[in-house]
Amino acid sequence: MNLPPHLSIKNQHLMIDGCDTVELAFKYGTPLYVTDETRIRDNYRGYVSALSDHYPHIRVLYAAKANGNLNIIKILAQEGAGADVFSSGELHMALLAGMKPEHLLFNGSSKTEADHRLAVEKGVRVSLDSLDELAQLDRIAGEAGKVVEVSFRVNPAIDVPTHPKIATGLATSKFGIPAAEITDAYAAALACKNVVPVGIHCHIGSQILDVEPFAKEAQVMMEVVEELHRMGVRFKFVDLGGGLGVAYDHFGPDAPTFASYANAVMPVCTSVLRRLGIQPEIWIEPGRSMVCDSTVLLTKVNSVKKAHKTFVNVDAGFNLLIRPAMYDSYHEVLVANRADEEPAGTYTVTGPICETGDILAHDRKLPGVVAGDLIAVLDAGAYGYSMASQYNGRGRCAEVLVRKGQAELMRRAETIDDLMANLETPSWLR
Repeated sequence: MNLPPHLSIKNQHLMIDGCDTVELAFKYGTPLYVTDETRIRDNYRGYVSALSDHYPHIRVLYAAKANGNLNIIKILAQEGAGADVFSSGELHMALLAGMKPEHLLFNGSSKTEADHRLAVEKGVRVSLDSLDELAQLDRIAGEAGKVVEVSFRVNPAIDVPTHPKIATGLATSKFGIPAAEITDAYAAALACKNVVPVGIHCHIGSQILDVEPFAKEAQVMMEVVEELHRMGVRFKFVDLGGGLGVAYDHFGPDAPTFASYANAVMPVCTSVLRRLGIQPEIWIEPGRSMVCDSTVLLTKVNSVKKAHKTFVNVDAGFNLLIRPAMYDSYHEVLVANRADEEPAGTYTVTGPICETGDILAHDRKLPGVVAGDLIAVLDAGAYGYSMASQYNGRGRCAEVLVRKGQAELMRRAETIDDLMANLETPSWLR
């Protein structure tokens, strides 16, 4: 198995940035998310370095939906990142973490009036998804006596090699305005009194393991930029979105590097910008590739059952990591307390949820697993806790942050009281 540099094995135990996962599980209990701060910082710096080799005006906006823990957003704010936010909650978290309003983009195809009012109040740019939304935002900004800077999200109609549920740039997607119609949208925005278009935005999907679709996206975007520039749009940013995938299979090929991504998209952008004589910032919105491999999910083996196959029943299920059930996603698993032992059998790792689909890993070669062992699910930092639920009346687990051998809680586990905290009893049930 090819482990990333922040994971290692020492005395049979899986280590993460100098911390023993077995000791962490004993101290904080299971299930448990463990995140390596240094790995997140390294991923951010890798993006910035690769892109800056081509063009000096770069801005990395973290896709906050990937992992919304305030501490993770704060780490990235310290590095200079902005954020792609998809709700008022994510916007508040980004500002609380110390990100500058001008480094945020409020994205989404179905924003509420309250969302728009908050963006206007905080001075956050908005990515518009329809002419209806443009009219609403123009009215709300006018009522507040302010002018809002905006972009439109372009739908480039590009097919990408990823799961259909996370392909966002298809012609049939709910997101964005078709590229062929985008000039009309910008003409309408230029005619508004309280909205000024200063950017353009696109996102083609998530978990893409080929850089060629990003190059195609950049080509479509820059053709639109050139046309809009001639119309009078004065660009402050061009947002290429995110989507660079990660290699969940640690026995297979590596994912594209930050440099290969930059080499694919940046020459397409810079050639057009030089021809136009403009220097807007180039924005990207990585989420998964920023935080995914920073985190492991530790889960204790409750029992082992031999039926038509051998099931390893653990205390974490799709209530904490829904990706395998929702997308048929693959995550590497290993026995953290015997991490360097040779496989002794084939096991299917299943959770405690009352659903047949609550399976974290199908048919994996592992050492002889017994009750009390500790399973580590790798690459759980993106769309893990952020998509977690309290299904079956199970509180969400704790999260621990580690850095160079230090470990501290960054979110405690939920209790029964937390499950009941926001409930009210109607008068006729008292």
